[in-house]
Amino acid sequence: MNRDELVRQQDDWTLTEALHHEHGRGDPFAAAVRATRMPMIITDPNQSDNPIVFANASFQKLTGYTREELIGRNCRFLQGPNTDPTAVAKVRQAIATGEDTSVDLLNYRKDGTPFWNALYVSPVRDDAGVIRFHFASQVDITDRIDQQARVMREKALVEAEVARRVAELRDALDAQRLLLHEVDHRVKNNMTMIGSILRMQLRVAQDSATADLLRLMMSRIDAIASVHRHLYQAEDVTRFDIGSYAVGLASDLAQGQTGAELRVRADLGRAEIPAGQASASGLVVNEVLNHMIAGREGGYLDISSSADVRKVELRIRVSGQAAGESPSSFSPSGITAQIITRLAAQTRTRVEWSQADGGDLEVILSIARDHS
Repeated sequence: MNRDELVRQQDDWTLTEALHHEHGRGDPFAAAVRATRMPMIITDPNQSDNPIVFANASFQKLTGYTREELIGRNCRFLQGPNTDPTAVAKVRQAIATGEDTSVDLLNYRKDGTPFWNALYVSPVRDDAGVIRFHFASQVDITDRIDQQARVMREKALVEAEVARRVAELRDALDAQRLLLHEVDHRVKNNMTMIGSILRMQLRVAQDSATADLLRLMMSRIDAIASVHRHLYQAEDVTRFDIGSYAVGLASDLAQGQTGAELRVRADLGRAEIPAGQASASGLVVNEVLNHMIAGREGGYLDISSSADVRKVELRIRVSGQAAGESPSSFSPSGITAQIITRLAAQTRTRVEWSQADGGDLEVILSIARDHS
């Protein structure tokens, strides 16, 4: 070690003998400050502009400045164009009030390269409580900040990709809605056209048997149209609530009964079936309801629905006995029975008919749930 270096080291040693510190005073503290790998400086607020009066070797290595270039200068020269003024103001405020503070500050080395500095500043007081020096330690946290920045960039990229995919899905959903609207419009037009043809035929029917047959056909067309209306007006077009459909259809049929005062009562639980079964199941319900209310002049039509993991159940009960009905003929026959049987098999539906002694007629439709 040459003479000048020895003198500089001795100056550092002597300077720190004046500092009071919780770990002691004098040479042991000075030696620890000089030897530590943590960059450290000491400033003197009793001199003009609070200059640096001590900088250990680690601080010189961190900043690229020599001791001669550091001593006597205020730390602000380490700041640069992207240093946060708010962080700088926090440090100045702490120094002015004599308080400890810590802040992450963007500083610049002698060669102009930036680095993130985890700065801690604390006042050093004498026995009278007067601030003699400010002690500052630094930690280079550039890697941590860079990693955080990479995480934020990657997060932004992921969020942008999610937003793009959401926009694509929203556009696809809008296109699907437009398609459903077009399908809905065309099906309605077709149903209306078929209904109009049947009504024209009904007006020119020559006998009551033909008229009755045409009315039954119109009822079936109306039932399918009602299924379509319920399905495409729902928020979820993939599911069909058979209970609410049955109540609406029963109300329409009851009102169509000439001179009848049949009142519909409902007790509905959630009872949804796949949209693919909607038309067939709806037509089964139509055939059942038409058979049950035929000839009824009053009373109540009770409809309840429920579902469990195995099946959806629809229970329909009508009070009283229809005119001309005998206990042996409470279930349908002919074309009505054929329609119910074939469509029930298609939709995996069990249809159970029963009649009480007072004439009340009940049918239970059990539709197996699709677990595929």
